[in-house]
Amino acid sequence: AMAALRRPSGGGLRRDPQDGRLEEINKEFLCDPKFSDEEDLETKLATFKEKYMEFDLNNQGEIDLMSVKRMMEKLGAPKTHLELKKMISEVTGGVSETISYQDFVNVMLGKRSAVLKLVMMFEGKANEKNPRPSGPPPERDIASLP
Repeated sequence: AMAALRRPSGGGLRRDPQDGRLEEINKEFLCDPKFSDEEDLETKLATFKEKYMEFDLNNQGEIDLMSVKRMMEKLGAPKTHLELKKMISEVTGGVSETISYQDFVNVMLGKRSAVLKLVMMFEGKANEKNPRPSGPPPERDIASLP
């Protein structure tokens, strides 16, 4: 596991080290048999990575209380200090004050319901254009778009 922490030298890729680290973790999730039946896992992981990096304002590789607080405000769902602590402990199982990327992905892919997950799902839906109230969207081809 230690090898994963060493960055490969050279290659001339000027990437955010955070991005590279999360990419490595995503690869581990992709190889994890536990998630092998997850639909569009690669796409989901790419989205989670973006989200996580949005959250992780200080690029520490963890999301702390202030980061969650600011993110919630940005999403228009501000939370009290207590609610934020509860959200974090839901995700980490109460063992940490900060949310690691592994914790984040495990919650997003897991069966457990967590406030953070609901907010993320909600935000995803809010970002979709013209959400329909319910039922499958009607089939439309590009030509029929206004």
